[in-house]
Amino acid sequence: MQNPVTISTFYHFTMLSERAKIKAQLLPLMRSLGIKGTLTLAPEGVNATIAGAADALSRFVSALCERCGIGEISQRTSAASVMPFGKSKVKLKPELISLGAPSHPAVCVGEYVHPSDWNALISRPDVITIDTRNDYEYRIGHFVGAMNPATRDFKEMVHFTKTHLDPKRHPHVAMYCTGGIRCEKYSSYLLMQGFERVYHLQGGILAYLETTAPEQSLWRGDCYVFDERVAVGHGLVASPDVSMCLGCGQPLYSADRCHPLYREGEACPYCAKALAA
Repeated sequence: MQNPVTISTFYHFTMLSERAKIKAQLLPLMRSLGIKGTLTLAPEGVNATIAGAADALSRFVSALCERCGIGEISQRTSAASVMPFGKSKVKLKPELISLGAPSHPAVCVGEYVHPSDWNALISRPDVITIDTRNDYEYRIGHFVGAMNPATRDFKEMVHFTKTHLDPKRHPHVAMYCTGGIRCEKYSSYLLMQGFERVYHLQGGILAYLETTAPEQSLWRGDCYVFDERVAVGHGLVASPDVSMCLGCGQPLYSADRCHPLYREGEACPYCAKALAA
């Protein structure tokens, strides 16, 4: 029987220099340990989705933390029967995720809120809750009462902030995203804009769904994920009715697949009209 593969996803904001040198050291180590996937290095930190044997991943992450001066890194792991990635990659980028405005999460971020404390926070009348993901992610699932900025790109959060938020009227802002990286960066931006108290869900929606019982949950719907599962629910169980449009990447339910504009493997109701234009 083939040994199972462990998939590890993590990010960490930290001020990172000598990135080319770090790449030159870590890429050969990835290959020698049989680890595949992508590690991104940016001046603001590291981000990765990599896979390999559990002991090899442990050795690699320890080496990464030592080389990058990171004391400890929080990982989310899952198992696979086969290796999901074809190559070992280390990419150098100017940002881990681009907001298009000054944001320094390695220097200042909002307050982390543990999933067990999240319900109480977003139920407070003085707290406004914002979904920092894209519109199609919000469409299939979100927290009760959360605002939908209706964005197609993370950079649009800057315009949303300028047109819908005000530090004087919204001094307490809570936010969330899939795994934490987007809301952590956005929290830094809001603090720099003068918002008094900024909170973000530690570990993102995935941590909440993993640890919160359905009967106690304020989450409604499914959570879009960027892998072959497409969407997950409580317990991080793959949602059986959700598939992905190969034309535009939108999540689709059975009703969408029955739509007259749906063409399997080509287009869905959300992109067919644009393709025909």
